[in-house]
Amino acid sequence: MNNLAKVAVRLVSTTSLRNAFGGKRDFTRTLWHMSKNLDDSQVSGGILNATKPSISCSCGCGGSKHMHTKGERELVEFLTEEILAERKAQKNKTVPTNLDGFAVKLDGAEIELTKQGEKEKIVINFNVNHTVDTEEEPEINPSADKPDLGEMRSKPQFEVDIVRGNTTLSFTCSFLEGTPEEGEYNDIFGIDEMTIYQGEWNEKVYAVAGDVLDGYLYDLLMNLLEEKGISNEFVEKLSDLATAYEHSLYIGLLENVSKFTTGK
Repeated sequence: MNNLAKVAVRLVSTTSLRNAFGGKRDFTRTLWHMSKNLDDSQVSGGILNATKPSISCSCGCGGSKHMHTKGERELVEFLTEEILAERKAQKNKTVPTNLDGFAVKLDGAEIELTKQGEKEKIVINFNVNHTVDTEEEPEINPSADKPDLGEMRSKPQFEVDIVRGNTTLSFTCSFLEGTPEEGEYNDIFGIDEMTIYQGEWNEKVYAVAGDVLDGYLYDLLMNLLEEKGISNEFVEKLSDLATAYEHSLYIGLLENVSKFTTGK
């Protein structure tokens, strides 16, 4: 559908609500911070040397430190260690410009994947905000040096637009929760909604929820998506891409908060 407006007017899926309000980022990252034991040399070699500031305050107050308050100083000290830890844990430091033939375009928290064919164009859009959760509940062992936090993954809801001329066949898809049961299904994602429209999408366009579609029709539509390259394997790679990009955005956010607090 290519328009963020149509996402806003839709009902948010159960997965999106869980990620938006029940994500474990705060809990897991706090545990990670508690498990770290950085020495002074690591801190001083990091992004900011918040524990030993040497530049005088630039506001004219004559202060000898960047931070005016105890809270600001403690925040920057924490962020210094957190940034070091997140960079160390970062698996992919670069985001690919191409994913299985789809050109990758980054814009803030949004990602667009595009593949142009002879008769049609396929466009995939998603947003990485509020999409991170752990693969499993963390196992906390008080005697362990570092708790097992599980892998943090971004699993965004995504839209697939198949565009032919002035007509767009559009699917809203999301990751399925849990592990597929053997003999029942083996899909890691499903169709939340489907619509087809001429020209630009607007709120008058009819759309049908995936869970009320005829079962056989639903399977045929999933087969169609697979033929267009939207397979289980591709969606796993989409999650890898989203995970790497979201992590880089998170580190950038921490760095910007630290700079804001120090007045740089």
